[in-house]
Amino acid sequence: MNSKRNAYQSWGRYPRALHQKIVSITGSSLGFPFDAYQEQVLAYGRGRSYGDSCLNEGGILIDTTGLAKILAFDPDHGVLRCEAGTTLSTILELIVPEGWFLPVVPGTQCVTVGGAIANDVHGKNHHRVGTFGCHIRQFELLRSTGERIVCSTTENSELYSATIAGMGLTGLITWVELKLNPISGSLITFERVPFHTLAECFSIAETSDREWDYTVAWLDSGRPGRGIFTRGKFTGNEIRSDKEKAQRRVRWPFAIPNVLLNRLSIRTLNRLYYQLQSLQPKNGVTDYHPFLFPLDALADWNRVYGQRGFFQYQCVVDHSERDAIEEIVRRTLRAGLPATLAVLKAFGEAKSPGMMSFPRSGITLTLDFPNRGLATLNLLEELDEITLNAKGAVYPAKDARMSAQSFQRYFPQWQEFAHFVDPKFSSSFWRRVTVSDP
Repeated sequence: MNSKRNAYQSWGRYPRALHQKIVSITGSSLGFPFDAYQEQVLAYGRGRSYGDSCLNEGGILIDTTGLAKILAFDPDHGVLRCEAGTTLSTILELIVPEGWFLPVVPGTQCVTVGGAIANDVHGKNHHRVGTFGCHIRQFELLRSTGERIVCSTTENSELYSATIAGMGLTGLITWVELKLNPISGSLITFERVPFHTLAECFSIAETSDREWDYTVAWLDSGRPGRGIFTRGKFTGNEIRSDKEKAQRRVRWPFAIPNVLLNRLSIRTLNRLYYQLQSLQPKNGVTDYHPFLFPLDALADWNRVYGQRGFFQYQCVVDHSERDAIEEIVRRTLRAGLPATLAVLKAFGEAKSPGMMSFPRSGITLTLDFPNRGLATLNLLEELDEITLNAKGAVYPAKDARMSAQSFQRYFPQWQEFAHFVDPKFSSSFWRRVTVSDP
């Protein structure tokens, strides 16, 4: 039993949590015995949240992977209804051959629909279509009272707004209905554009976002300002099989000793990656898998960081606060803790219906750091101060350590949201960021 309870961790593998019990739910039409447990509960899908928003230390986790049925699919109008534990990969395998695609996908297709709603995920096309929550027609929410509530923009709209980006705290999502986007083929035309300053990167982004559906920039974290900007859009009429791609997946075999993930090795890896990308064709056509989900080709890649895990820091600031992005990158270098991965993206004007949604118009920066204990935690506190001074925010789905004071300044609407939290639901994250005396 202990090994099973220990298996339910976050993708960042920090902090480690021991849950009182794991309870599986296997059908959206079934209820859940909330009254059978004194502890508070939390739904858990595929564990792709990086921090502790998917953990419930000392409490009950509801394993939703058994909620994986496609309930209805209308290929004429592009509407799909499925249970909340269905993964995005399962949906894509069904809809792509019929000429449809999910309007929003994050950097992995291994997340559940319920998790995508709970964290209101975003993708490389936020500037065009907004967040995942913008495309949810309706869903059913099972509250701890046993009440089943159908939520949409017109029915129980406040609970609809609170549940999207609600971190799984408003109840158990059982099924979801969403609108799909039409595509003529599964191939993506792409271009790679090298840049040497962040100002150049921002300029490329402004022009690219007007013409391209998907845009993202990789930054060389060891050499501030340098990187590769990638942009793409669906093209052609060819549909390729998802199963063919799935067979090419490999698994990362071992953890790299933490001592080897040092300043020199990280800078060397970044330099080699930049040189490799510079040698690749500047434009071409590819299947959507390697373009949208490059890391999915390497299963369990989070094991690279070993048992200590890693931190992912994702912040967003207004376009007028671009200097804050440059300062964050400089600060990591001055601390001697460059990021193993650094990604930059522009968010568009589309406003999410989610009350607690993280994306908003501006620039978002994502950084991965090996867990070096206090040194890393102190650095992230410094980055918080820069983000706070720029009136930005940090993404709760990626966080494992922000203070209650920081969270409450990032999300001043949290007290309004708290009124919609089901009293039987909680998480390690929620308790950490809402204590009165942190």
